[in-house]
Amino acid sequence: MNNSFTEIAEKLGGAGRIYLFPHENPDGDAVGSTAALCSMLRDMGKECYVMIEEELPENLRFMDDDMFVIPEENVERPDLSVAVDCSETSRFSKLKDLFLSGGYTISIDHHENEKPSFDMNYIDPGAAAAGDLIYKLMKEMDHIPSKKEAEALFAAITTDTGNFQYSNTTRETHSIICDLYESGIDISSVSTEIYENESPEKIRLICRAVSEMELLFGGKLALTRVTQDMLKETGTVMSDAEPVIKEIRSVRGVEIAIVLKERGPGKVFVSMRSKSYASVLEIARELGGGGHQKAAGCTLNMTVDEAEEAVLKAAKKQLES
Repeated sequence: MNNSFTEIAEKLGGAGRIYLFPHENPDGDAVGSTAALCSMLRDMGKECYVMIEEELPENLRFMDDDMFVIPEENVERPDLSVAVDCSETSRFSKLKDLFLSGGYTISIDHHENEKPSFDMNYIDPGAAAAGDLIYKLMKEMDHIPSKKEAEALFAAITTDTGNFQYSNTTRETHSIICDLYESGIDISSVSTEIYENESPEKIRLICRAVSEMELLFGGKLALTRVTQDMLKETGTVMSDAEPVIKEIRSVRGVEIAIVLKERGPGKVFVSMRSKSYASVLEIARELGGGGHQKAAGCTLNMTVDEAEEAVLKAAKKQLES
């Protein structure tokens, strides 16, 4: 059962030290949402930081204003921990203990979760992005986003809607963007930072992964891998592989796109997208993950080969149904 933004706002107002936790390998929505929320909380006089497991992707660092930190072992405990764009500690497993060390936990997320387990939860699978929800929380708290906060929220929403091309884009999505214009956002500048600011190494990784794409089940499924060896060979990090799923999903005739991301020995994150009728959420759920009907994922504790076998077995059922 969801709590209200009124309840969450009251809890935020009563805390002194607040840590925000996006999911591992944070995307534009996770970074933009936490950046905007952190900025607002600092404006309220709170000691607030965004805790991350690894450095931010280069094209998203423009949103950081000394907010994102990789915590040291002796970091002070928070009064309040807030998970943003995720509602399970498995999405930031390395920081789980720090998250739970605080006196209270909250999740604000737009991914479907039938059993949210934190002290307070606001889960809305109908929202296009977590950025939508942070915007609504700001309104509840009578906070007018600054230009920098509004640009972070725009970044969150544009990236999670595929630059307003995905089916999760609604009239409300555009209405929120219209409101953000009141803060003087520079859409062109933000879009250039996000979409036209790639390193040569990242482009090489994307090309490598796309070139190794397999088309299966009569061309209805596209699958590729991003391994640790590929990262070493191209001088990249796993967050650089984020655009790969979009590229292979764009192939004519493909309904389901899958990228297997080797996070370490015996650990694979599976990123999945569908184009029209297939539910990748059902595939993810079968494998212990979650997400949306057309965008979902899961983490498998197995080798990449084993992960591919398990994922294809579940995907076959979905395509045949």
